[in-house]
Amino acid sequence: MITKTISASNKAAQTYRKVAIAACFGTFLEWYDFLTFATLAVTFGPLFFPSHDPASGLLASLATFGVGMIVRPVGAAIFGSLGDRIGRRPVFMITIVLMGVATVCVGFLPTHSQIGIWAPILLVSLRLLQGLSAGGEIGGSAVYLTEHAGEKHRGFQTSFLQLMGPLGILASTLQIALLQHWLSPEEFQSWGWRVPFWISLVLLLLGFKARLALEETPVFLNLIKDGNQINNPLRENLKDRVTLKKMFVIFFCVSSGGAILFFCTQVYTTIFLKTSTQLPAYLADNISIYATLSLMPFTIFSGWLSDKVGRKPVVLGGLILGALCIIPAFHIIRGNPGTIYIIAILIGLSGILALVVGPQTALLAELFPAKSRSSAAALPHNLAAGWIGGLLPLIVTWLNQQWPDSLAGLWYPTLFLGTAAIIAAIFLPETKGKNLNH
Repeated sequence: MITKTISASNKAAQTYRKVAIAACFGTFLEWYDFLTFATLAVTFGPLFFPSHDPASGLLASLATFGVGMIVRPVGAAIFGSLGDRIGRRPVFMITIVLMGVATVCVGFLPTHSQIGIWAPILLVSLRLLQGLSAGGEIGGSAVYLTEHAGEKHRGFQTSFLQLMGPLGILASTLQIALLQHWLSPEEFQSWGWRVPFWISLVLLLLGFKARLALEETPVFLNLIKDGNQINNPLRENLKDRVTLKKMFVIFFCVSSGGAILFFCTQVYTTIFLKTSTQLPAYLADNISIYATLSLMPFTIFSGWLSDKVGRKPVVLGGLILGALCIIPAFHIIRGNPGTIYIIAILIGLSGILALVVGPQTALLAELFPAKSRSSAAALPHNLAAGWIGGLLPLIVTWLNQQWPDSLAGLWYPTLFLGTAAIIAAIFLPETKGKNLNH
């Protein structure tokens, strides 16, 4: 009997590892594809948006990147509803193919000098497809992975999904840096920028093959067996006041809080170091890499911690610490206390971010009923990431311009996090150990 129990346990662990690897690899591909576009925004300007004013071309390129962020909630609404109607696995396959094909096509696009106005039109169209795909993947993957995870270690087991964003950033940035090192500026501008998009084809084939072997989640199979599927899950979610309140809490507290902290600790720090602290660009980039690398073990630890003490105290702790520490931390950094001290501060900020995002994957799924979980989790999460996180650089920069102080813009994320902490303390329920079949 003991041998059979151990054998069943080992089999379940092997199955989950297969599911986790396929899910995480696909999400990594989504982030790699999505963020490579952002990294090459400066290159796209003269190629697809030629202008006598280089700044105008760059703005047009950045606006094209922003389009992908804006339509993410649309993709979440479409694919989230499909996930509740036809299954988590089919949607998982559709989103990875859509993202992969759109990204590979960018690598073969003719430029403005070759086909004129059709070049930016096609680029924007492919960016729209990327945004729709990301909206379906990011949120849907959290539900898929959580429904396969065991109840006891769900926070720890699902926290690995949160590593795919930082890994996507590192892979995209490192690859482009190596290409720019190996190629001359002329070669990179001529054809080198296409290489990351061509590589996406290999990643797409690997990711698709891995996901092809996956099975539908046990939770959704039970829904089919019991006949509990609903035809229009998104509409039902918006009509149900209890579900709607939880969607608001996810949007304002968990997902927006994570997006804001991610921007402050992983994105804005590089800009701040190069401008306010006047560090050399290479040194600022290297310091930021340390912050990104430190985020990974902190995230896994936070997921594990949420299994011990609960999701709510961990997330709430991250929101409170973020509200209290962002401005003091950047104030110290502005004084340029030395590289070691700056690295230590950024690692500390990464630990705060991890408290919010570590339990996030499990929390997204645990908050909602099985029959409408995919649509209920995906929409507010992508609204927060696409609109709150996506608009944050613009808002912080504008506030810095209104008040000639490099810390002025940081009052916005500080006040947002403080408000989110208050709302989470009152309305965020504890979900650790929830039965996902209900």
